[in-house]
Amino acid sequence: MRDSIEGISRRRLMAGAAILAAPAILPRRVFADEPVVDLHSPSGNSLRHISSAFPEKGPMIVHRTRPNWLEPRFEIFDKGVFTPNNQHYVSWHYQTFPTEVDPDKFTLAVRGHVEKPLTISMKDLLAMPRISLAAVSQCAGNSRLYFEPGVAGAPWANGSMANALWTGVPLRHVLDLAGIKPGAQVIRFAGADESPAEDTPRFMKSLSIDHARDGEVMLAFGMNGEQLPLLNGFPLRLVVPGWVATYWIKALNDIEVLDQPDTNYWTVKGYRFPDVPDHTVAPGQTGYNLVSITKLFPRSFVTNLKDGDKVASGKPVYLRGIAFGGDCGVAKVELSLDGGQSWQAAKLGKDEGKYGFRRWESNLALPGTGAHAVSVRCTNSKGEAQPLKTTWNPQGYMRFNVETIKLTAA
Repeated sequence: MRDSIEGISRRRLMAGAAILAAPAILPRRVFADEPVVDLHSPSGNSLRHISSAFPEKGPMIVHRTRPNWLEPRFEIFDKGVFTPNNQHYVSWHYQTFPTEVDPDKFTLAVRGHVEKPLTISMKDLLAMPRISLAAVSQCAGNSRLYFEPGVAGAPWANGSMANALWTGVPLRHVLDLAGIKPGAQVIRFAGADESPAEDTPRFMKSLSIDHARDGEVMLAFGMNGEQLPLLNGFPLRLVVPGWVATYWIKALNDIEVLDQPDTNYWTVKGYRFPDVPDHTVAPGQTGYNLVSITKLFPRSFVTNLKDGDKVASGKPVYLRGIAFGGDCGVAKVELSLDGGQSWQAAKLGKDEGKYGFRRWESNLALPGTGAHAVSVRCTNSKGEAQPLKTTWNPQGYMRFNVETIKLTAA
């Protein structure tokens, strides 16, 4: 996979990009004759349509059509650690996202507190030195559907996450070309999804100067050896490895260096959760401060079996799944059959990069017949482990507690 991305020629990427200059028609509704899936929400409202009507996407669970909120069936995560481009989830804030792009006319502005404001074309970007790395993009509201009691917001199941091998230009390189003036404090990013109304704030996010220049934050135009899909931010998106996808601005076209703190709505008010341990409070609890969501937390899942499956008794059960460490690598994955009183280590698969998914597997001996609860826990390289206690906050953000499935041995 890595070789195929790094071997793509600039000419080939430009040729592929031109395909999306034609209009892409996005469906505004889901037809009644399309298949339905039950996502088993504890709060009800579990049924969703599955549609193949979206450009460059295979069958996707549809939560909303304008703006598009699409996620894959969870079974896709058992196929490998890299999520196929046509199964990468889709999440836009506003319905004004671009439905057609002419890459020959696209430009990226670099402006603000800089020595030399820039207007960069795709041809310019494709001629610059590039890097590739694996990283998980996960929506802040992933798994919101399973918060109990239920909360408002995009009702994602566990599939608004994806791992890809991203290729692009280090942001640091572009910033150096523009020249950051002394006194700069933050860098703000915005995309082509303009505000739908005058009183609606444009979606923008910011990074500190040091973070933006760490050499890993990139302006990505490649995804798993191909160009970015239109619905995932073509022709250019910001990739912030280890951080929540809120910062991964799609259809990126504006970079502004600020000499003061960023006070836009999405920085000071949007995407915030309780500043308490595990960011978890009790329903109705008050008196806590809110803090901006930034880094990802460790997570792990069983992918080859699902809750309620039956397995043969008297022999080990083969389990496999995926894990990621959040803003660092996976140190270990463990399984428990007694609610977390004891744990046994799973075998880790190949490390494709500290910010990406990592496969794990185990042969687990179930003690007798009947129902068994199997819990899976990831600990990252910083020693941070998923908590046993179910996480909850009224915003429905960043669920990362230990996941458990129930199996019946017979």
